[in-house]
Amino acid sequence: MAFDINQLLRPNIKALVPYSSARDEFQGEAKIYLDANENSIGSPLLKWYNRYPDPYQLKIKEKLSAIKGVSIEQIFLGNGSDECIDILYRAFCNPGTDNVIICPPTYGMYEVSANINDVEIRKAPLLENFQLDLIHMETLVDEHTKIIWICSPNNPTGNSIHHEDIEAVLNNFDGIVVVDEAYINFARQHSFIQQLNDYPNLVVMQTLSKAWGLAGLRLGMAFASEEIIRVYNKVKPPYNISEAVQELVLEALDHVEDVNAMIRELVHQRLRLEQELLQVPIVQRIYPSDSNFLLVQVQDARAVYEWLLTQKIVVRDRSKVILCDNCIRITVGTESENSELLDALLQFQAA
Repeated sequence: MAFDINQLLRPNIKALVPYSSARDEFQGEAKIYLDANENSIGSPLLKWYNRYPDPYQLKIKEKLSAIKGVSIEQIFLGNGSDECIDILYRAFCNPGTDNVIICPPTYGMYEVSANINDVEIRKAPLLENFQLDLIHMETLVDEHTKIIWICSPNNPTGNSIHHEDIEAVLNNFDGIVVVDEAYINFARQHSFIQQLNDYPNLVVMQTLSKAWGLAGLRLGMAFASEEIIRVYNKVKPPYNISEAVQELVLEALDHVEDVNAMIRELVHQRLRLEQELLQVPIVQRIYPSDSNFLLVQVQDARAVYEWLLTQKIVVRDRSKVILCDNCIRITVGTESENSELLDALLQFQAA
């Protein structure tokens, strides 16, 4: 059975007539806009904030198209990656009937969003080396399995999933395969965006929150076939990305070299942090990372976490997550932040 989007879509979504906004009915530039019931005088801030934003963010997509090497018809922009996740559930998964597969430990919103949408979660935990358990995954698939979620580089483990294993899933599963590449800019592996035309069931998610440093703007990206992107645009709210966010993102996308310099610095700091953490007596293991964080096994993770809080340093306690016993997740900071962290960990040892 080959991938068939119409076999996966919920019947009500196939029949859905999306909301038609004023900006759907007219596209282009005009002298006078009297179609959208906006405030024609202006706003307390800037004149152009009284107008609704471009519902499809075409200027941003044009820049992303050049950066990513895909057509604008293969790009969806969401209010954070969380919207990209949620729309897939709402479009493809029938509540109370369908199921999806996740591979814990992994990003928590796949499960949260499934629970919100009343979709069964089936779990194929990663192997001890944090790679996919393909045999277990295969046993979980049935006729109601709509989506398989794969995070690579993975959160919270930091490692990239073997490229050939992801390809095996894509080649042997007829539902949607999502590869979440939120941390891809810090990785050695190539993005699966380059293989969109090879796999009609592939959705690649990325974000501007990590390498681009724009977490406060909440802009996530999904790259997929044109038919999947049409579904995204059919289901999304009319104006899901604000005018202010679009303006700031457009400006940021002109600074690719600055972003690349930040990535190089963060990778340098990651390597330095890893080397120096190995000299801290309470550190037992540091897992390989292709991200902007390290998963670190320590003696008594909860005690270490609480000690760091007393030093006004916040890390993430992941010790209760499967396969992450006594682990804390440390985001790579600036040089001075990393030095303060290391000093605090050494003080804990002395206490």
